[in-house]
Amino acid sequence: MNIIIVGAGALGLLYGARLALAGHGVVLLTRSDEQAGALNAQGLLYKEATGAETKVVIPAASVRRFVDAGACRAFGADWAVLAVKQPQVDAGLLADLERLLRGGVPLLALQNGIGHMERLAEALPASPVYAAVTTEGALKPDERTVRHTGTGRLAFGRWDGRNDDGAEAQKMLLDALADAGIEANLSNEIKDQVFLKLLLNAVINPLTAIYQVRNGELSRDPYRLRLMRALHDESEAILRAAGLRSNEDLWERLLGVCAATAGNESSMLRDVRAGRLTEIDWINGGIAGYAKRLGLSSRMNDAVLALVKALRVT
Repeated sequence: MNIIIVGAGALGLLYGARLALAGHGVVLLTRSDEQAGALNAQGLLYKEATGAETKVVIPAASVRRFVDAGACRAFGADWAVLAVKQPQVDAGLLADLERLLRGGVPLLALQNGIGHMERLAEALPASPVYAAVTTEGALKPDERTVRHTGTGRLAFGRWDGRNDDGAEAQKMLLDALADAGIEANLSNEIKDQVFLKLLLNAVINPLTAIYQVRNGELSRDPYRLRLMRALHDESEAILRAAGLRSNEDLWERLLGVCAATAGNESSMLRDVRAGRLTEIDWINGGIAGYAKRLGLSSRMNDAVLALVKALRVT
């Protein structure tokens, strides 16, 4: 199977390396010509959780160069994976994706937060668009290196709920992921899974960024714990009003995730420290948007949204 991976951050590099090592055709599309040049000249260095290192040769190009060259048709893509962060899903990228995926190539979207799926579906009317939730852990120490930090699962499903369409393409992707040792399943409840991950991100990400602590340190201080609970309860109430149906004890689930990832730095904490634009607008801002439409209060989400934005170094 031939797969285009749009975005060469940690997850893009991780999935690219594993799929290529399993024998599938992969091309990596980067934001910059410089990163593409480094990958083409030196290869992708894949560091497994066991410590083993493998050099993987994968062709790379910047998104714009690949699109302008009309290389998608020559490559014969069966699937595309969108592995960029939410702030990069802008009008320019949507236009590039429309040209890239002409012919109805299905797209798997790995973004955190909400709001992007509707924009992708509108921009790509010919392509089936799938939302994905992954619990894989990866870090990108430099432009051509990825370190696998934790094994997880990938769940995906059509955002419009039409999983009965495209069975052949779905099976092709599931088989390719299995070849790469990636546990995956097609979900008929993908919106619920997106909401569940959003709830975790809405508490862990902004609070670790504000307090400058790792995940496991959040609940060790009683004052931070009270703030966690208040933010969690408000967010859960809003998401349940928006359609979340899970019967789990979601507060205990949150505490369990913090304990299981105690040594991890959230992506938002890393973005704040690096002075990068965060995904706060699509995480807590997304929940606040639901609240506004539903006539609910979102004071806690509004507060952390303002605080994280104030932390950004420009």
